[in-house]
Amino acid sequence: MNSFLISITDRVSSKRGMWITLGVWLVVTLLLAVFAPSAKDYETSSIDSIPADAKSVIAQEKVDQYFENNDGIPAILVFQSKHETVELSQLEPIIEEISKVEGIKEIVPLTKMPPQASVNFFSEDQSTVILPLIFEASLVAKELRTAQEQINEIADKSTDLTLNITGPAGIAVDSLNLFSRADIVLLLSTVGLILILLIIIYRSPLLALIPLLAAAFVYEVVNQTLGIMGKAGLLLNNQTLSIMTILLFAAVIDYSLFVFSRYREELKHFESKHDAMKEAMRHTGMPVFFSGGTVLAAMLVLFFAEFGEYRNFAPIFATAMLIIMVASITLVPALFALFGRKSFWPKIPKVGGDTVKSQSIWSRTGQFVVNRPVLSAAAIGLILLASALNMFNLNYEFDTMKSFPEDMPSRLGYEIVEEKFEKGDLAPTTVLFEGKEPITGEQQAKLLNKLTEQPRVESVRPNGSTEDQKVIQFNLTFKESPYAVKTMDALENLRDKSDELLASTNLVGDLHFAGETAKKVDDRATNNRDLVVIVLLESILIFAMLVVMTRSFKMPIYMMGTILVSFLAAVGLGMFLSSLFFDIDTISNRVPLYSFVFLVALGIDYNIILISRFMEERKKFPVKKAVEIAVASTGGVISSAGIILAATFAVLMTQPIQLLFVFGFIVAVGILLDTFLIRGILLPALIVLLEKDYPSAEKEANL
Repeated sequence: MNSFLISITDRVSSKRGMWITLGVWLVVTLLLAVFAPSAKDYETSSIDSIPADAKSVIAQEKVDQYFENNDGIPAILVFQSKHETVELSQLEPIIEEISKVEGIKEIVPLTKMPPQASVNFFSEDQSTVILPLIFEASLVAKELRTAQEQINEIADKSTDLTLNITGPAGIAVDSLNLFSRADIVLLLSTVGLILILLIIIYRSPLLALIPLLAAAFVYEVVNQTLGIMGKAGLLLNNQTLSIMTILLFAAVIDYSLFVFSRYREELKHFESKHDAMKEAMRHTGMPVFFSGGTVLAAMLVLFFAEFGEYRNFAPIFATAMLIIMVASITLVPALFALFGRKSFWPKIPKVGGDTVKSQSIWSRTGQFVVNRPVLSAAAIGLILLASALNMFNLNYEFDTMKSFPEDMPSRLGYEIVEEKFEKGDLAPTTVLFEGKEPITGEQQAKLLNKLTEQPRVESVRPNGSTEDQKVIQFNLTFKESPYAVKTMDALENLRDKSDELLASTNLVGDLHFAGETAKKVDDRATNNRDLVVIVLLESILIFAMLVVMTRSFKMPIYMMGTILVSFLAAVGLGMFLSSLFFDIDTISNRVPLYSFVFLVALGIDYNIILISRFMEERKKFPVKKAVEIAVASTGGVISSAGIILAATFAVLMTQPIQLLFVFGFIVAVGILLDTFLIRGILLPALIVLLEKDYPSAEKEANL
């Protein structure tokens, strides 16, 4: 593999190969830009995350099978008066006009209901009224947006009531609007921040522009390639694409810095810029390509997830990483070779210059670590352990709405309903009994009473039956929020003992539970399963790749060990700081796995760069000296790359979704831990303590 990469990088580094490489990238990029669709053309705001065989999915299919009018996309129109009560007469012209909007399948005929029925749609103080409706199931998010804009216009013209649209349809439209604006902010913020940091750190305009130029080429190729895949049927979730953008820029900049750092070093040994790049890539090509390979492998492991969002990551991120890997050994070295020494202006490297400053901060750090490895390892170990202990204080939030901005219409409507009505009414659970024989009225009453007696159940109401009376459904409302952990636990317990419950009522058949709470129960179980499976598979796979790279079994153990400890510390410390600075005390259950995949995949990159340099120097020097040189030589570029990578992921904090905010912050914290504590101190200390000198190195040291 190494010889194959060297043959590629040697050709790319030559004058002729450089021009051919740049020409090929330019032609491919232009062709894709002109003829291929953009990923944005096939972007969607939702994706089926729960497996098809989950109990809640099967239950919903049963409900749709027996009660056909249940299909469609539900929405809740929340009307509120600012100063007085809402009169039913105010709603009559609005409901009549809204019912004419194209795409609405069904609307509750509130004004035609008897008073004893319509009162359930009014709050106790009569200031708020909810109007449920169902959109056609075939509508996509953009069509839903058009319909809801028309509804808002009708409400504005016909009444002075405040209208907020919530429910699945409202959330889908708000998500589409949020991400259509957020994507532009994300891209501009990422590019701007990287440019500023590169200029501040390296004080060279070209060194700032060349990596961004490479990232621009890669972004265009990846975006159009994903567009082709989207046209072929791949679901492109907008949240996944946002994270992919960050990954792309972060990885391209990282690998560019690793290449240019070694290139600058070799320019002090070679007069020819092409010879210098050839030598630089002979040492850097394999580690950089291998680093990309670990990230690619980490993303491919997500195909083993059952959760739809995680599985959707796999093809999108893997495609991006594959193109990034190719760019790192072709486009990046070709661009730097094109500009040569001018890339580093005003600090142009000259032949014979010092490659490593003996008094630099990383030189002194390397000297300290090799002289006091036990103290170094113990001190960093205590910091990481203390941070990781906060993992025991994690509180998960399953209410997706709480992740959205406070002024988002669907969240405003949701919180008004939560305040003015019973919390359980936000999303009642549908209980469906599927029997073998017709059910008598007495049996139905017994089952209803049994369900009502269950812990945390507020009320149970009949909601129809099939003509043959073999299937009946109820609306079950819990006392607390349908997304509360206690409610989820209560439903899970009820579902687990459904056979026992049916036996006590002398009914033969099956109980099915559908609705938001049931989905969240399956969501939690699937996520917990994926967390265990992905962590194990990814750790084993990356460990095996490290064994191949280092040709050692011992070294990959503490390489992986430090990364895993760093992940736990990052989540623990990240949540402590989130609570301290941002008043965020809960996280989505997605965050730990999101963080694991990126922290392990990207964190191991820095270990690979350090270990590769250590292995190179170890052939000539004893372990301590090799560690000292490796830390001094890679410290500057890894620390600057780490700062830029952390800042890039921190850009996700500009996103309007709390999940992305917390995820971006935790990954940024974890990368800084990896950069300065793990790679800079802990791993070098462990190498000194655990690795032995080669006989030749010992002999050379004695001489």
